[in-house]
Amino acid sequence: MKTSLRYLGLDVHQASITLAVADAGRGPAEVLATIPNDYQKLLQLLDKLGPKERLRLCYEAGPTGYGLARRLNELGYCCEVISPSLVPVQRGRRVKTDRRDARKLAHFLRSGDLTAVAIPEAQTEAMRDLERSRDDAKRAERVARQQLDKFMLRHGRIWSGVTKWTQTHLAWLREQEFAEPLLRHVRDDYLLALDQATARVERLTKDIENFVEQWAAKDLVLAFEALRGVQVVSAVVLAAEIGDFARFAEPAKLMSFIGLVPSESSSGGSRRQGSITRTGNGHVRRILVEAAWHYRIRPRGSKAIEARRRRVSPEVRAIAEKAEQRLSRRFERLIRRGKKSQQAVTAVARELLGFVWAIAREQARQAAAKSNATVANSNSPRRRTPQAMATIGFSEA
Repeated sequence: MKTSLRYLGLDVHQASITLAVADAGRGPAEVLATIPNDYQKLLQLLDKLGPKERLRLCYEAGPTGYGLARRLNELGYCCEVISPSLVPVQRGRRVKTDRRDARKLAHFLRSGDLTAVAIPEAQTEAMRDLERSRDDAKRAERVARQQLDKFMLRHGRIWSGVTKWTQTHLAWLREQEFAEPLLRHVRDDYLLALDQATARVERLTKDIENFVEQWAAKDLVLAFEALRGVQVVSAVVLAAEIGDFARFAEPAKLMSFIGLVPSESSSGGSRRQGSITRTGNGHVRRILVEAAWHYRIRPRGSKAIEARRRRVSPEVRAIAEKAEQRLSRRFERLIRRGKKSQQAVTAVARELLGFVWAIAREQARQAAAKSNATVANSNSPRRRTPQAMATIGFSEA
């Protein structure tokens, strides 16, 4: 019965877990205990609270990850991971403690006012950590470039070429002479840091390309690569960060989840929209904006894109080609209307996400059809060969 359920809020930290319980009804949530962050001790406490079927647990997403929720769910508990930014906040309350946080989670879990996040599969989470480590390496590479660039500027060494960080530019940096030996030493140290950062990016990029072959979402990654501006790293980010696309019944919900919809402040008869909300996954939002810049020029033949599209089904290819034509026209129209390029690329990124959703849905449909066909073939009676029939005493006649 619903009235027999018990709702548990867990405030999980590296060293401790604070538990609070709210029984079905209107009674206030009460703190049970604060225990060390030990899985076995947590199970012992849960066993005292009743059978698994009666317990509903939750904790906020954070640095402790999804491991606790996975293990509890595997044992038969119902444990959710909650989005911290969407937990209701009572204005005016300025005291925050672990005990109060646990009581608040238990209270709002009972009232149904919490928003759970999707718990990714272990392999998907591992791939997500890999692509995020590459993102960290890329950020470190940008910092190393900026530090070297500012050092050269301070000493009046200004690059006159068109593009920086090419082989020509790097050779120019190494050829610069300084009167002070210490300055040459500083330049060489900055160059060494840059070389190490670049090597790390290249190594992690290669790791992504290798490990994606073993990933369950490999076909989805190949399908995303059919889009213009989306290559293997971008496709892996889309697949790993969003995870289960079936959670979104329509593309508008996915756009809102990523934070690419306009913010709004409307009241009465007035309606005012502002910049995008920027809620949700910033990794996906950045990748989409970077990919959207490729649509600022009209489509033209590309051997690389054509090679990627030959690896996907005709249905996925048709979606990618439609996106290429539509988004390029969209970018051009927005610029003609006087929109800034940053606004235009954001609008194109939002529509690009709609095509990503369509490709994911088509890929899921094809995977389901393939699975059903495999099951049907395994269940259908197989026609015996004449040799097999003769072996068991039958003839083909």
